[in-house]
Parts: sequence; structure tokens; C-alpha cells
Amino acid sequence: MKKNIAVIGGGPSGVIGAAFASSRGHDVTLFEKNSKIGKKLFITGKGRCNITNASYIQNFFENIISNEKFLYSSFYSFTNEDMISLLNSYGVLTKVERGDRIFPKSDKSSDVIKALESLLIDKNVNISLNSNISDIDLKEDKFILKVNGENLIFDKVLIATGGKSYPSTGSTGDGYKFAKKLGHKIIPINPSLVPLEIEENWVRDLQGLSLRNVSISAFHKDKLLYEDFGEMIFTHYGISGPIVLSMSNYIHNYTERNIKISIDLKPALDLDILDARLLKDFDKYANKQFKNGLNDLFPKKLIPTIINLSKIDPYKSIHQITKEERIDLLHLIKNLNMTFKSFRPVEEAIICSGGVDTKEIDSSTMESKIVKGLYFAGELVDVHGLTGGYNLQIAYSTGYLAGTSM
Repeated sequence: MKKNIAVIGGGPSGVIGAAFASSRGHDVTLFEKNSKIGKKLFITGKGRCNITNASYIQNFFENIISNEKFLYSSFYSFTNEDMISLLNSYGVLTKVERGDRIFPKSDKSSDVIKALESLLIDKNVNISLNSNISDIDLKEDKFILKVNGENLIFDKVLIATGGKSYPSTGSTGDGYKFAKKLGHKIIPINPSLVPLEIEENWVRDLQGLSLRNVSISAFHKDKLLYEDFGEMIFTHYGISGPIVLSMSNYIHNYTERNIKISIDLKPALDLDILDARLLKDFDKYANKQFKNGLNDLFPKKLIPTIINLSKIDPYKSIHQITKEERIDLLHLIKNLNMTFKSFRPVEEAIICSGGVDTKEIDSSTMESKIVKGLYFAGELVDVHGLTGGYNLQIAYSTGYLAGTSM
């Protein structure tokens, strides 16, 4: 029986949901508050769009931080391979990079968005842009949406508005308000995959410096909370980059903030091998001043900070450096320590943790257990994962399951 369906939100979960609901023969209208769909998708992966991950779908669950079991039906109903096949059918070829991250071969997120636009057109979805939905109500099993001041009536609704991260893209938390009004519990919203502010002032001196192939660890009272290897960047407030964003997920519960962060600048070298390397450099630059003897070991921008933290006189001749000073330098290289201050605001987070309580959503359909005909998908739901394409796959998979279930 043909239904009149509204999908709120033109991000990946809303687009996939609308397309597959319409393919079942329903009359579907996709409402997007911006002048085009996929505004947040456009900036993902630094504008390249980390579409999904190439690992086996069963491995995705290891990279989901909250409520991973809730996603079983979604992930297996519409896998990463399904999404790649869909994009391939619209001419978007893909490539696999470090960490099994999948990007468009063109390195253009706009190509992914164009493919999604074509999908909506092919599936005969009514696309309503510049549509601000200010209210939602339920009367006699019908949903009443106030769109640009006008009341429109629908049989079913999919809310796929995203969270509160990057509000300039349209993710301003409207979906939480709608869900709450219709009786749903909202798990508190926190920034997730978010940069960190650091106490130490020397971090600011390194603003803009990217480090590859380093190891990062987080400790709370000597308890290891997180450890990872990869890329990071220093900023005017602290640190960011893939391994830092992932780490932010694991330190949320330690609200007293007594968290120490340690960077191993040379994780591939143990202390003995690093010492041999340092002795080789010291021998090479024996007659130079200490400040001129580290160019082979570190990026130029990092050297003044290392010298300052080492407490070795920068003008001291390298052949005069004592064994004790060299050992201390070794430990500094392997343990560049700093103190966590705070998370950056939720507006700067890649995604939010929290959202509509999964206990109130049927995981096999994405339909509300409280309101018949109401569905949820994407970041709005209290599920989120690490960086690497996992969160976008959550969006596609939950959108697909909701759309087909409607």
C-alpha cells in the first residue's frame, strides 16, 4: 500500500533511506535545510570523503565504540561492499589507502555527492531543499511537519538529521528535539572524535606540525586507557589528527581530567637501537653545537622544543654532552609527555556520542518502539565508531535498513 513518507535530513543516512523507501513504490519527500544535499559529507576526509572501510564487515564491530550489537542487522543488510557497488554503478571509482580507508579515486567528495543526487533522481524522490522543519507532531497516526511555516501531513517519517557537530553544515541538533517531543529518551550528547586541548604552552609553538608514524598513549593514574600508531598534528590549542581523534573516544569517562598523554616520536626503535642512532648522529656532528645536531632525527620545527624540554644547553658542543644527558634525551624522545586539559567544543567534533536511546529503537527495522511509523538513522542514534570510514557506513547501513523497512 503506497505511503506518503518524509525523510528529514539530506546527509548520507537520509539520502540512502529516501532512495530505498522510494524504490519500494512509496511517495517519498527528502527535506534538507541547506541549498544542496550532503553539505557535511562534502568536508569529510579533508574534502576527499573517506567513504567507508575495506575491512570485512564482521571486523567493523571492533571499531564501534557504543552499542555495536545494535548495528548487526544494519551492517549485514547493507555492507561496505554494497555501498561501493552502488557508487561504482554511478561512475565513482574507489581506492584503498592506509588503514583500509576507502576514498574516491578522484579524491573529490563532490563526486560522491553527485552520485547520491543521481540516485535520488533515479528513485523518483521528491527533493525539497531550503526546507526548515521547525516542528513535528503526531495526530491520529499521521505526522504533521511544519515546513517553512506550512503544515504537511505524512504517514511515516525518517529522522536523519545528524548530530550537533559542524553546525554550519546543518547539524544543529533538531533531530534530538523532534525525537524527545515524540517521547524518546536522548542519551547525553558529547563531542566524539574531537581534538584535544593541552595544558603545556610548548605545544602551541608546534602549531601546524604534522607527525607521521608516531605512537600515542593516554594514561589515567598509571592505567593505560588508549594506545595507537599513526598520524597527528599540533594546533594552536593542543593536538588533533587521526590517532588523537580516536583517542578522544576513550577518555570521556574520566571527568576529573587527570589524564597524561605520551607521544613516542620513534616507536619503531627501542631504546638500545635509538641510542645507537643518537650516538651515530652525535659522532657525525661532534664539533657542532647541540642545537645544530638534531637535523637528521627530527623535523626542523620540532628541534627547538626538544632542546628546550631536554634542558641541555643549546650552545653546548655535542662532544661535551654527558651520558646522563643523552639518556634523558632518549627518554624524552620515547616519552614526549603532556597533560590533557579539555575537549574542543562539540561544534568541532567529527561526530557526537549519545543520541536517541537504542533501547527504544527496533534494531531490525530502525523503527521506534514508542511511535509506530517513526524511524531513525545515522548519527542521531546513540551509535558511533572510530575514524576510518566506520561512521559513514553506520549512516548508509541504518539509512538503508530504515528505508527498506518503511
